[in-house]
Amino acid sequence: MNSTRVILAKRPVGEPDDGCFAFEDRETRPLENEQILIKVLWLSLDPYMRGRMNDIQSYAEATKLGQVMMGETAGVVVDSKSTAYRVGDYVTAYTGWQTAFVADAGNPRVRPVDLNNGTLSAHLGVIGMPGRTAYWGLLEVGKPKAGEIGRAS
Repeated sequence: MNSTRVILAKRPVGEPDDGCFAFEDRETRPLENEQILIKVLWLSLDPYMRGRMNDIQSYAEATKLGQVMMGETAGVVVDSKSTAYRVGDYVTAYTGWQTAFVADAGNPRVRPVDLNNGTLSAHLGVIGMPGRTAYWGLLEVGKPKAGEIGRAS
């Protein structure tokens, strides 16, 4: 299967522009045992990605020039040599901006999606990493207590 990958071509100064990215087409590699081929249907674009475009010390490693831009995707399994995933299963994966890719079925960054919990795209938002960040940020950092109210300053 052909895959288009979005590569970080140069570091942005200020707001990123088209010149910061390059497109690369390549065939996905053949599957080995316990691997799956995923066709990407949705891509998450999150604020943290801008910081990863800079080559500075941060909580997350910077994207290297020539590397696929990092980000979470949601897609469907289109080929499988895995006992864990069947063709037609939906997954999310933290594998970057590309239209298709081969992944190890046991990779913890590849997660099955239950569409009974929400749409596939919702698994990149409210049910996905941004939603989990907000939920745990509220409960573990904010630690709201009964009777507290927010107040604008």
